[in-house]
Amino acid sequence: MTASNPLKVIHLSPGHRLPTLEGVIRHSLWGRTLTEPELERVIAESFERQVPAGGMVARMGQVVDHWIGVIDGLLKMSVTSPDGKVSTLTGINTGGWFGEGSLLKHEARRYDVVALRPCRVAMVPRTTFERLRATSLPFNHHLQHLLNSRLSLFIGMLEYDRLLDTDARVARCISTLFSTDLYPEPRAYVDLRQQEIGLLCGISRQRVNVALRTLQTCGLLKVEPRGVTVLDLDGLKTYGAMGT
Repeated sequence: MTASNPLKVIHLSPGHRLPTLEGVIRHSLWGRTLTEPELERVIAESFERQVPAGGMVARMGQVVDHWIGVIDGLLKMSVTSPDGKVSTLTGINTGGWFGEGSLLKHEARRYDVVALRPCRVAMVPRTTFERLRATSLPFNHHLQHLLNSRLSLFIGMLEYDRLLDTDARVARCISTLFSTDLYPEPRAYVDLRQQEIGLLCGISRQRVNVALRTLQTCGLLKVEPRGVTVLDLDGLKTYGAMGT
C-alpha cells in the first residue's frame, strides 16, 4: 500500500534543542495569526508548568482559568463516572491545545487531563485569552476552526468506539495524533509506547501489539523500537470503515 498522505519524517539528533514555551506559542496555529506585539505580550503573560507521569494537568469540576498547550509530552483526556468507570475522550500530543470550550462557556471543566509521561505544559491566562478574543479577528477565526475540528474529532471517536473492531480503534486513535487541524507540524514518527496507546484506546498493551502488527502488515505504519512511523495517514483514518 502506498502512502496517500505522506508526512515529514523528523529525526532528532542528540543535540536537538527541546521545545520552549515561547517556541510553542510562536509556532502554534493560533500564534501564527497574531501580530508581533500581540505575540510578545502573550508570551510575557504565559508560563510553563511541569507535570510528572500520572500527574493531573487539569481536573474535572475545576474552575478554568487557563488555556493549556503541550510543550512536550502526551496527555490523556478522560471522564469518570460516579462509580469510578473511566472513559478516554482523546489524547493530546506535543503542540496540541485544549480547554477553549470551557473558557468560552465560563463553566467548570468537564473532564480530567492526565500526563501519560513527564510533561511540560503552557498556561495562557484567561485574561489573555479573552483579550485576544476581543481584539484579534484572526484569533477568533482560528477558534472557530479549532472548535469545528474538535467536534469532528469527537464524532469520529464516538463512531469508532461503538462500531469498529479493536484494530480499527487503534488505527483511528493513532491517526488523531496527526491531525493537521490540531497540530502545527504533523510528523510521520511519534514517540508513542504501546502501553500509552492502550491507555488511550482502553485496551491492554498485549492487544495493542497485535493491532500494530496487523496495521504494519497492511502497510499503514511501521513499528519502531520506541514509537510508530505513519506510512499512510488516510489509510489509518479509514481503516475498518464500511466498504474498505
